[in-house]
Amino acid sequence: MATKQVQTRQETQPQESEQRVAPAAGERTRPRPVYVPRTDIHETDTGLVLLIDMPGVRADGADLSLERNVLTIRGRIDDAPPRGFSPVYREYEPGDFERVFTLSEDVDAGAIQAQAKDGVFRLFLPKAGPAQTKRIQVKAS
Repeated sequence: MATKQVQTRQETQPQESEQRVAPAAGERTRPRPVYVPRTDIHETDTGLVLLIDMPGVRADGADLSLERNVLTIRGRIDDAPPRGFSPVYREYEPGDFERVFTLSEDVDAGAIQAQAKDGVFRLFLPKAGPAQTKRIQVKAS
């Protein structure tokens, strides 16, 4: 396919293992970091597959939305320690995830599918079929 179907708003990735971002819009109500999840994008004959790593995020903690060809992916982690325990030392600061993609017109937005397993979210973005010419019948009155 000659056209680029997905653009990311975060054009460069830092050398660190995780990247924090400022919120895209609105104000955060949770005082915690927001990370950009690592994403692999693969093209198949029928569409694009996005593999998004959001460790610790369950399917019910994810919010995927599409508005005006902008796909927004948010993941929320419930990091409460087990009952009777309190953290003494952490090497990783728990946070939420957020990533935004701009889709082209080549993606069939109405047929996007999403699955989650073990913190990896798999999105299938099917390619839109070619534009079809539709004949409009004129009725005499």
